[in-house]
Amino acid sequence: MAKASVLVTVRNEEQTLPALLQSLVGQRHLHQVVVVDGGSTDRTVEAAKAFAGRLPLTVLSQPCTRGEGRNIAASHATGDLLAFIDGDCIADSQWLDRLVAAWDGRPDRIVAGWTRLIGPSKFTRLHRVELQHKGQDTTWPSCNLGYPKALFDRLGGFDPAFVTAEDIDINYRAVNAGASIVNAPEAVVNARARHTVGGFLRQGYWNGYGRKQLTRKHGRLWGQYSLREMLRRQGGSFWGAVRMGAGFLGYMSAKLRPPR
Repeated sequence: MAKASVLVTVRNEEQTLPALLQSLVGQRHLHQVVVVDGGSTDRTVEAAKAFAGRLPLTVLSQPCTRGEGRNIAASHATGDLLAFIDGDCIADSQWLDRLVAAWDGRPDRIVAGWTRLIGPSKFTRLHRVELQHKGQDTTWPSCNLGYPKALFDRLGGFDPAFVTAEDIDINYRAVNAGASIVNAPEAVVNARARHTVGGFLRQGYWNGYGRKQLTRKHGRLWGQYSLREMLRRQGGSFWGAVRMGAGFLGYMSAKLRPPR
C-alpha cells in the first residue's frame, strides 16, 4: 500500500489547526503528518502536539517562509507521496485515498485535488486566474496537492525566495521537467476564505507580489490575458475588481523591490 506523508506549514493557527488534524485521523494511506511551525506567537504548537497520541505526528518549530517550511517538512518525510495541505483546511474523510488513487504510483504524476472555499460568498465565488503552460494548469494550489517524493526531491523543492506563488513556481518547473498535473476532483479539501476585508486585501496584495516574482524568474507569463479577460474570469464583480487592484499594488511593490 502506498504511503502518504501529509505536510503542513502553520503560523498562528491555534484556532483552525485542530480541525485539520482531526480530519486526518483514520485516513487511509496516512503514513505520517509533519507540521512545521514558522514562528507562531499563539498556542499553535501546543494545539498540534495535542494530537500526538492520535496521529503519527512530527512537530517542528523554525522561523521560515511558507516555501521553506514545506521544504523542511519534506526533508523529514518518508512516504512515497507528499500530500500538501494548509493549517486552516479540513480534509474530506477520503481525501488521501482519492489522492493516492489518482496518483497511481506514477513517478512523474502530480495530483491536484478539488479545493472548496468556505466562508463569505462575496469572496468564495471568485475564481483563480489559471496560468497555462504547455497545455497544463500550473496554478493548482498547494493546500491540496500531491507530489511523488522522488520528483519533489529532483526538482529541489519549493523556491524559498518566493513570498507566495511558490506552488505555481514548482508546478511550472515540474511541467518543464516532463511531469503531468492531473486533477482529482474527488479528493476534496475545504479551505477557509478570508473572513475580513483586510485579510482579503492582504491576500490579493501578496498574490500580485508573487506574480511579479514569477515573471522575474520565468519571463513574461501572463500575456495571454487582457484586463478584460481577467475581469471576465472574476465574473465582473466588485470584489473581483478590488482583488485585482490589490494585486496590482503587490505586483508594483515587487517590481520596485530588488530581487532576493
